[in-house]
Amino acid sequence: MRPLLCVLGLLAMMLATPALGADRLRLVADNWPPFTDTNMPGGGLATSIVTTALTRAGYTSGFEEVPWARALLGVSEGRYDVLINAWHNDSRERIGQFSSAYLTNRVRLLQRKGEAFRYRRQSDLYSYSIAVVRGYAYSPAFDGDSRLHKVPVRNFSSAVRMLAAGRVNLAVEDEYVARYNLQREPQEVRDGVMLVEPPLGENTLHILVSLKHPEHAQIVERFERAIAAMKADGSYARLLRQHGF
Repeated sequence: MRPLLCVLGLLAMMLATPALGADRLRLVADNWPPFTDTNMPGGGLATSIVTTALTRAGYTSGFEEVPWARALLGVSEGRYDVLINAWHNDSRERIGQFSSAYLTNRVRLLQRKGEAFRYRRQSDLYSYSIAVVRGYAYSPAFDGDSRLHKVPVRNFSSAVRMLAAGRVNLAVEDEYVARYNLQREPQEVRDGVMLVEPPLGENTLHILVSLKHPEHAQIVERFERAIAAMKADGSYARLLRQHGF
């Protein structure tokens, strides 16, 4: 009887203590190729990095792509556990816990080829019209500067086509997003524009774990440890190469 009781006691302890990763994390992001896109291998670069790190941290996960506002609302209400592609700002700390940065986004200006243009500081841009995607954030200084002549457009394709056609002086976009989307534009658009140095700004990319999840701090901690291990063993760099970075 004694060995049987020991076995039963061990089984009871195992059932009472859920295994790490037993709860499936609900990941969410908007469509933002090449970082997050369900039509791309691995769901895009950011999705690949995040899901790989969470798997190594002992979690299972499922990814859903929804509009940005719905993603944020879902994290705030606890319908989603992890927002994959979050830039840091203080207001979002009220709904989730940020991880350390796992990618850096360089925000770049684009100009028409062959036109004389140089800038060193943001005030140099005041005399130019700049196509911006409606509802997007680029950098706090750029977004909050009312002296800039911003022309809202529906998406980057509209912005770069307006630029190539001479309807605006400049456009602005994350460097990798711009390079990815330019490959899908007509040849005359691709050949008619160029990226400008220096970068307009840089934003670090984080996961944002819903405060509604009872283990949000633990998820962030294990994710950060997994990212560090991936960088150490070369698997992080391999993912970058696989996605063309």
